Amino acid sequence: MPDSADVLAGPEDDLTPEQLAAQWEEEKPPAAGPLANAASSLVVLGIGVGSLVLSVAMGLGTPEAPQPGLWPFLVSCVMVALALFQLVAGRHNRDAEKFTRMSMAPVTGLVTLAAMVSLMPVIGFELPALVMCIVWMRFLGGETWRSTLLVSAVVVVSFYGIFVLALNTSIPHLF
Repeated sequence: MPDSADVLAGPEDDLTPEQLAAQWEEEKPPAAGPLANAASSLVVLGIGVGSLVLSVAMGLGTPEAPQPGLWPFLVSCVMVALALFQLVAGRHNRDAEKFTRMSMAPVTGLVTLAAMVSLMPVIGFELPALVMCIVWMRFLGGETWRSTLLVSAVVVVSFYGIFVLALNTSIPHLF
């Protein structure tokens, strides 16, 4: 009688580590060049500098009496430092992947998140969060419609239960 692990094993389970590494090497997307590495570093640097300016405008305060801009300022400093490091040392990085259609997935995620945040004060968090969960799970994650709708509904109901009913927060809500 075969072992349950043998039944679930696929053809890639019989490969040696060297063969598996070679297979992964063949399947990976093409590498990005130094220009793409520099461009992505400059984008992160620009976002970091812009975030620094905005966080200073919100006010930093002190560690004993922080103001709203303190934590964004610290995170922005880390972003700027990492972007500068990547700009200088990352030019020779060969692990970076060339931009493909899948490179737009983070942009889609960011746009839907921004839309949710902008719609929350107007119509509450329930409907924007539901739409965002559906987009993220179905179109970015490739889940089935059944699991997408079920999990999205459970997430929104759970957040409603936690933040509105249990914690009684001031989060904008429709119901």
